[in-house]
Amino acid sequence: MTTKTRRSVNLRILPSSMSVLAICAGLTSIRFALEAQPHVAMALIAAAAILDGLDGRVARILDAESRIGEEIDSLADAVNFGVAPAVVVYVSLLSTSQAGWVVVLFYAVSIVLRLARFNALLDDATLPSYTREFFVGMPAPAGAISALGPLAAKLQFGVGWWTSPWFVCAWVAACSMLVVSRIPMKKMHAVSVPPNLAAVLLAVLAIVAAAAFLFPYILIMVAIVAYLCHIPFSMRSHRWLAAHPEAWGEAPKQRRATRRAIRRAQPNRRSMARLGLRKPGRTT
Repeated sequence: MTTKTRRSVNLRILPSSMSVLAICAGLTSIRFALEAQPHVAMALIAAAAILDGLDGRVARILDAESRIGEEIDSLADAVNFGVAPAVVVYVSLLSTSQAGWVVVLFYAVSIVLRLARFNALLDDATLPSYTREFFVGMPAPAGAISALGPLAAKLQFGVGWWTSPWFVCAWVAACSMLVVSRIPMKKMHAVSVPPNLAAVLLAVLAIVAAAAFLFPYILIMVAIVAYLCHIPFSMRSHRWLAAHPEAWGEAPKQRRATRRAIRRAQPNRRSMARLGLRKPGRTT
């Protein structure tokens, strides 16, 4: 075996190695939660989410995608974003609640069901091309970070209504329902940024990086709110694409131009339909 071949083999195991490291981070978060160190537990789950976001991209860059790698990644997601957050939330916030264990079980099972559906949809060749730009339901990493929202609020603001068992149970149950829902949610890598906004995006990323060190819990809560606020826009984009097959193969810039052209051609249609009005001279 040549040096080049050995180097290629070593690089091809890098994505799977990142998935294994993510599993270690997720399981270790449970240990720190049991030792009453929830801040470390949350940091480890966040690290697992970062590794999860990188391993697939690294696999594509290295042309190291494989079936076994996909299975390891799926199992890692079940542990890191299903089991670990459920245990961390239960130990930190719901250990005195009789309904708490039921709620975290519901959450963990919802994550597993969501991952199973995701894997099944990957092999469905009958789906339109535009559906590849959307998740079906909230993705597992976003579900995990959202479920940890009350814990982040506790670490930032102390005890309050946001740490009461009834609110935490309702919050985690709502996150679980979003995870198993069929609501379309835009994939981050499918979002395009116009070239003239690239500098603004880099500045925002710098601010986010600084906030991750200075105000990590506030950053988590802001990220949760921002993600929840994007859902209506994602649903609107999904409906528009479903109604305009001619735009499925267009580049993002062309698609934006198509949407603007349609809005200019029918500027008042939506407002008139919403108010139940019709154009003068038109009979019903």
